[in-house]
Amino acid sequence: MILCFLFVEGCSSLQNGFLGIAPFGDKQEYVRARNLYNEQKYEEAVNELTRYIYKAGNVNRREARAYRLLGMSYEQLNQLGKALETYLEALEFHPNNVPLLIAAAALYQRTELIDKSQALYQRALEQEPNNLQALAGQAENYRAFGFFSQARNYYDKFFKLNPSASPQYRAKYASTFLNQGNFEQAFIHITMALSEDAYQPDYWLISAKASFGLGRYNDALNAIDTALDLAPDRTDLQLYKIIGLYQTQHYKDSARWARQFIQKNPDNQLGWLLLALNEWKLNQRTSARTHLQKATAFEENSFTGQVASKLLQEWK
Repeated sequence: MILCFLFVEGCSSLQNGFLGIAPFGDKQEYVRARNLYNEQKYEEAVNELTRYIYKAGNVNRREARAYRLLGMSYEQLNQLGKALETYLEALEFHPNNVPLLIAAAALYQRTELIDKSQALYQRALEQEPNNLQALAGQAENYRAFGFFSQARNYYDKFFKLNPSASPQYRAKYASTFLNQGNFEQAFIHITMALSEDAYQPDYWLISAKASFGLGRYNDALNAIDTALDLAPDRTDLQLYKIIGLYQTQHYKDSARWARQFIQKNPDNQLGWLLLALNEWKLNQRTSARTHLQKATAFEENSFTGQVASKLLQEWK
């Protein structure tokens, strides 16, 4: 998704007429390419823009907005390597162009090259300290690195400038508190996100985890049930349901969910381990050992495999 479309404020490309109403004097070739992009004819847009950009012999006359639209067209075609090459070439000629810096930074982030993304977002913020896209992007980079307090510094400024931001940012903000064990603040902010959009299973998962951390077990189980209602086929939510029931000592229900899960996911190592743990608590010792052995048979060196192996030694 192109982040520029998420903000009305702080997006210099929109203010300059990018993909909107063409400013007076726009060349016909660029207008055609922009229209092709808006019509989702991305290959035709690439061809039109390539001709338009490279017919200018003087590289200083190659327009930054045309490069950016070309890169975006490549992204829509999932040709991410070509998109990145386009952005980086453009930055050689327009090193301080904020929309280009943000486009390249967002693509680096998308491809998990976080350090490179961070450097480009920083360059964008040096040009425009209040740019919403750059603030949100940099916050996400720090969140990905595990620097949660630093991430919140960027989010704090982002929310101050844009208090009506999409709830997805509030949910990410909540996750930084959750990752640091501040369950109260995590719950407050994920509740704010849910008040605007109650149809995102990931938001309910964050709410469930925060509730568990606060000892509100019924609320946590209700939240994970809501998440499963929204996304019943997600294995991570199913596993969290099993874990939640186990942690709240609902061993019979947890074992029943685990058996159902294993029937559909027979190669899931964690599922076998959880089934064994519940069976052990229910005093079904022979079955528990058998299923624990099953868990160790997959990936013995994984964390789950190591836990299963250790328990197998203890349960002899």
